[in-house]
Amino acid sequence: MEQPAVSEQKRQRLFLLLCGIFLTNALIAEIIGGKIFSVESLLGVAPAQLLIGGQRLDFNMTAGVINWPVVFITSDIINEYFGRKGVKRISYLTAIFIIYTFITVLVATKLPPAQFWLDLNGTDNQGNAFNINDAFSRIFNQGLGIMVGSIVAFLLGQLLDVSVFSWLRRKTGSKYMWLRATGSTMFSQLIDSFLVIAIAFYVFGNWDLKQVFSVGSINYLYKGLVAIMLTPILYIAHYFIDNYLGKEYAEELSHKAAHE
Repeated sequence: MEQPAVSEQKRQRLFLLLCGIFLTNALIAEIIGGKIFSVESLLGVAPAQLLIGGQRLDFNMTAGVINWPVVFITSDIINEYFGRKGVKRISYLTAIFIIYTFITVLVATKLPPAQFWLDLNGTDNQGNAFNINDAFSRIFNQGLGIMVGSIVAFLLGQLLDVSVFSWLRRKTGSKYMWLRATGSTMFSQLIDSFLVIAIAFYVFGNWDLKQVFSVGSINYLYKGLVAIMLTPILYIAHYFIDNYLGKEYAEELSHKAAHE
């Protein structure tokens, strides 16, 4: 049996690793979230034209969905071993870093461009006139709207996620890990998917509510599908973590997290 000091050291290392994965992917998602891409074009297929709410919708999503699934699964793992306090701690810290990123990017867009930088990047790949400083400001200022929306949606979504996850764990005990992970994600992302789009592109942008509903619905469908698909990865992650911590100590942490 491992010494308590060794077990505690492993616990701290695990928490640091999970927090690093969580924070890194959340920040990357915020930075790239200003781009809307077409899933159909990516796959080389015809537009989906799904009938939702009386509208024909295609799979157009923010690029931030690339990283958010990693945030979902990491949040559930932190909750499983470190409880609500662990998730809230890293969620608040991430929100602070998002605000820091927001301020840094805002300052960067206001800096006067060097003339040689403008001259070197005066045309695009087709030889058309291209103002790289204007493009830089437009892209990142659009991203700032994403960041403001995400700070609100992220914190609200995380608080909802951790509450639903903990409630389901109290009801199911150590069984049905897939239910509490998927159920909490599906509920919290219903709020997150629409709120972040509405703030970023309706409040700060020029979208109408029809566009907000369209992209928000597709994002939510995507996140729900990914949450289900990631369930096996969640069990694999638990397997490796239990082996790393030791089965007995891992169960002790999980039990403590469930009753904090």
